[in-house]
Amino acid sequence: MNIGDHIVKLTQKKKLHFSLIDPDKQKPKVAGAIAKTITEAGSSAIMVGGSTIFSQKQVDDTIKAIKDKSSLPVILFPSGAKFLSKYADAVFFMSLLNSRNVDYIIREHVKGAQFVKQSRLEPIPMGYVIVEPGMTAGKIGDADLIKKDDIDTAIGYALAAQYLGMKLFYLEAGSGAHYPVSDEIITSVKENTDIPLIVGGGIRTADAAREKAQAGADIIITGTALEKEKNLKKTLTDIINAIEE
Repeated sequence: MNIGDHIVKLTQKKKLHFSLIDPDKQKPKVAGAIAKTITEAGSSAIMVGGSTIFSQKQVDDTIKAIKDKSSLPVILFPSGAKFLSKYADAVFFMSLLNSRNVDYIIREHVKGAQFVKQSRLEPIPMGYVIVEPGMTAGKIGDADLIKKDDIDTAIGYALAAQYLGMKLFYLEAGSGAHYPVSDEIITSVKENTDIPLIVGGGIRTADAAREKAQAGADIIITGTALEKEKNLKKTLTDIINAIEE
């Protein structure tokens, strides 16, 4: 079974937690140490990506360091085709559906498609939308941000992603967001779609993660917490235990 199908199957049994490592936030050796802690804490996968990465080598070196310390699947979360890496296991082949820039909707995918095929990366089709406040991801992605209380628009994007055949749908408030995606949007999207729902941005505590999981998120993403937490293993363990309750 491939990684994408395995993720979908797992979400039918329990809530999942993915950790996001940004290669631009630390040296590869530190990323490897973080990956070891992530694995020990019980996360289900490691995503690698960020909005301010400057080279493919930076991504390659980070992934190699991660895989040296962790057996978890490594899934690329790329901001563009030039940041793909043959060392990853899979790539979220994601369309930023609410971008004003067609590059992030389809053109970067065209640029990277042959690399994905030649590298034998597993593409996992995913619809991706950015909700207020959006943060750096929203600015760089030139997103027409979904308003924090605009439930109908969020549902529309989620259904469009499902009808286009995407395996996953991701609601993103932006790394370091002051507040996460609202429970009302999460619940409404989950009630109106049949594909697993990922939620990330602004989820820093076990209580926040539990709340979003109970609202309907199938997969919770933690990113910024990895960069700032002194006791990372405890923080992640508490978050993972909370969403599985």
